[in-house]
Amino acid sequence: MYRDCSHVMILLLYIDDIVLTGSNPSQLSAFIHALSIEFKVKDLGMLYYFLGIEVSHLKDSIHLTRNIYTLDLLRKSNLLECKPVSTPMASRTSASCIDGSPLIDPTPYHQLMSGLQYFTITHPDIAYAVQHVSQFISSPSDSHLEAVKRILHYLKGTLGHGLSFAIPMILLYLLHTRMPIGQGVQTLVDQL
Repeated sequence: MYRDCSHVMILLLYIDDIVLTGSNPSQLSAFIHALSIEFKVKDLGMLYYFLGIEVSHLKDSIHLTRNIYTLDLLRKSNLLECKPVSTPMASRTSASCIDGSPLIDPTPYHQLMSGLQYFTITHPDIAYAVQHVSQFISSPSDSHLEAVKRILHYLKGTLGHGLSFAIPMILLYLLHTRMPIGQGVQTLVDQL
């Protein structure tokens, strides 16, 4: 992150992809140009999809969702046609490690939990429920798996929900490089 008196610029680096955002378009352009001089980068333009997160650019805001990821998780769980529920957890849930019968193969539970942990980035509304069922990751039971499936039923009913940021002039760019650039980026930011 780079901040001066009135503007901010944030860079997210994931392997060989860079997400760049900030409040000053000319500062962003100058930084992209400086990156392209120092490294071989390809400017992919405005960000619309990154790591399973869909980005919608609206007039005065951006909206982050996971519709494709949700549908994929439901499909892998054979819950694509499930009935949505209004809450991610039953209101009087008091699951414990001795509830239900142990799962013979906990792999599906582990895979769902992994997907749901990642999901909480854009769905903070499921964070408590996911944290609650993740307590049983070492020895999940059939009742724990049912609790996880309830979260998926909830997500089915919240397709299109996500996070909205009402920030004027926010721009998100996606860049791609084939070179390790971690230290070089810090040098460029220090020069701003």
